[in-house]
Amino acid sequence: MNTFGIILMSPLLSPSYGLIVWTLLAFLTILIILKKFAWKPILEALKERENSIQNALDAAEKAKKEMASLNASNEKILQDARMERDLLFKEAREMKDSIIAEAKTKAVVEAERLITAAREIINNEKMAAITEIKNQVATLSIEIAEKILKSELSNDEKQKTLVKSLLEDVKLN
Repeated sequence: MNTFGIILMSPLLSPSYGLIVWTLLAFLTILIILKKFAWKPILEALKERENSIQNALDAAEKAKKEMASLNASNEKILQDARMERDLLFKEAREMKDSIIAEAKTKAVVEAERLITAAREIINNEKMAAITEIKNQVATLSIEIAEKILKSELSNDEKQKTLVKSLLEDVKLN
């Protein structure tokens, strides 16, 4: 006989009907006890576990929707901020251009005022110089005429000749 045949013939591997009945009876007893005391808590624990998993999935889905909503809200806020920034930049540029234009206008007006004032001062100084020159020329002319008259009138004969010539000029006019 081979070893397999020996194993099959062993008394432990060939059960008797009494053993089968008692085993079946023990199994059914344990099954009834488990059903009465263990199945409910196990099923309740499984149900609770299933509910908690479902709640977690629902919460995750809700969080996912909220994140999508927040992302959309953030994009809207960023877009609004960019628009506001662009508006501020535009206003700043316009203000800068306005200030520069105003400064240029003021500079031109001030330059024209200074040029006008400078021309006036130059004109006044020119007139003062011309007046001064005229006064000096008049003074010099008087001094020269005085010297000439002194030399001419130093002699009686010359005085008489001068008076005659002046009288002739007066008669002619």
